[in-house]
Amino acid sequence: MNEHKDNPEARVALFQKRKIRRRMHNDEWWFVITDIIAALTDSADPSDYWKKMRKRDPDLNKALQGGGQFAPPLALEFSTAGGRQKIQCWNTEGIFRLIQSIPSPKAEPLKRWLARIGKERIDEIENPELAMARMQELYEKKGYPKEWIDKRLRGIAVRQDLTDEWKDRGSATRLEFAILTNEIMQGAFGLKVDEYKQVKDLERENLRDHMTDIELILTMLAEATTTELHRDRDSQGMAPLKKDAQDGGAVAGRTRKDIEAQTGKPVISGDNFKELTGRRLKRLKMDED
Repeated sequence: MNEHKDNPEARVALFQKRKIRRRMHNDEWWFVITDIIAALTDSADPSDYWKKMRKRDPDLNKALQGGGQFAPPLALEFSTAGGRQKIQCWNTEGIFRLIQSIPSPKAEPLKRWLARIGKERIDEIENPELAMARMQELYEKKGYPKEWIDKRLRGIAVRQDLTDEWKDRGSATRLEFAILTNEIMQGAFGLKVDEYKQVKDLERENLRDHMTDIELILTMLAEATTTELHRDRDSQGMAPLKKDAQDGGAVAGRTRKDIEAQTGKPVISGDNFKELTGRRLKRLKMDED
């Protein structure tokens, strides 16, 4: 039920080959504090290092309480090996304060890295096409074909349009997003998100990143139709939005059944990107031979 993750609000960034998790909150990046500590110190137990820091640095403790110009850290949700968990994060200003408390030769390079990340976000706000270009580059590096990437990026834009409507119409929580998304997916494919992921043998991977072309197109149809129904009906509150989601999903569901009747095969596929890529590479090798 984590389909809302299509929105690139949570990302992993790399600093000197170290993974640093970050999440967008109130239009600014918030970074996982222990990831920053691990990058600066190479500590085997960054959580313990963080506890000791708070004890020995009273000024840091004051900053943690929102003292002065610093916003206090927030517990934000991330996907982990043990499921979704809340992890303590700090915004860029807070992270700069944290760096001051850690003697490390990596401090200055990390400050420059943070400044660049912040500038990228400002650029993306001023010109959203930059964010889409960066996302396209990421998919290309993963080996996705251009035609698929075009559909995926369009699907992300459609999804964003839909979730903006949900926020404006009284349903803004993660749970409500998941419920509405499941209504759409059930209408379009007869499966909830988690059930669909089981069909594709996925665990924590993003479902839409493993859809075929036709699955992506039907998902876009369902969500775009739901968005139009919200606007035409001026739906407000969870119950009317849920009805729109059911109706929007049903439009795509009828289209799916028409396609299946014409082609004689099911649209819902156990194929996922990993398998499709493997077969594609195998065909290329055979062509070269």
